[in-house]
Amino acid sequence: MTTTGPARTGGHVCLSYDEPDSFENAARDFLAAGVAAGERVWYLAPEPPRGWSFRPELVRLGDHYPEGGVIDPAAGVAAYASATDRALEDGYRGLRVAAEATPLVATPDQLDAFARYEHLVDRYMRGAPFSALCGYDRATLGGGAVDELACLHPVSAAPFRLFAVAPGPADTGLAGELDWSTHELFAQALERADPRPGSGEWVIEAGWLTFVDHTCLLLLDEFARARGLTAVLRTRTVLPGRLVALMGLTALRVESAR
Repeated sequence: MTTTGPARTGGHVCLSYDEPDSFENAARDFLAAGVAAGERVWYLAPEPPRGWSFRPELVRLGDHYPEGGVIDPAAGVAAYASATDRALEDGYRGLRVAAEATPLVATPDQLDAFARYEHLVDRYMRGAPFSALCGYDRATLGGGAVDELACLHPVSAAPFRLFAVAPGPADTGLAGELDWSTHELFAQALERADPRPGSGEWVIEAGWLTFVDHTCLLLLDEFARARGLTAVLRTRTVLPGRLVALMGLTALRVESAR
């Protein structure tokens, strides 16, 4: 099950599942949309799909990822950028991938590096004709590990989503709910995303954020101050601005989202 974030064509979707058929069915629908759009479609999974009306290109995980090793996030993005360029050169309108990535995050080091990669590749998707469905087996990894990955996708079942936005005035997007129960996960996601705005202001488009409590506002203020930034949270709710004023936070400013 996924929770919808900001709309985009194809996009970056995380599917956490308990039954393998759930991933295969979601991948079929996701890649079928790519075929209809004239995109090259890749299916990265241990076995080929069954009974589909089209045939995606079957790619082994080990052909594209360091299976058994720890991913280099920048190298992983570069590999997909190269594959996307090849798809365009071959006459396709882009590249769309469905990847069953559970084996790539089996250890803590793999999980940490892959979470950083997920956010970096999300940034690449903002300006490139590339989209991906990432599947993670919740029964194998556990809910906590899956949430660490899912929260770095704009579309997932995570309680909140931290993601890249299209080039423009904002640097980062936020959706969902942030409260005391997500504080630790949010701190971890921020550290892995490692925002580096071009100016001293880190603009967060949070029009999709339905709730944020004082603990997460304090975290944003501390995170920005430690990096010499001013965080600008753009939200459609009035409570964050009131809380920031009451707490006297100086590295966090709240603005009204348009």
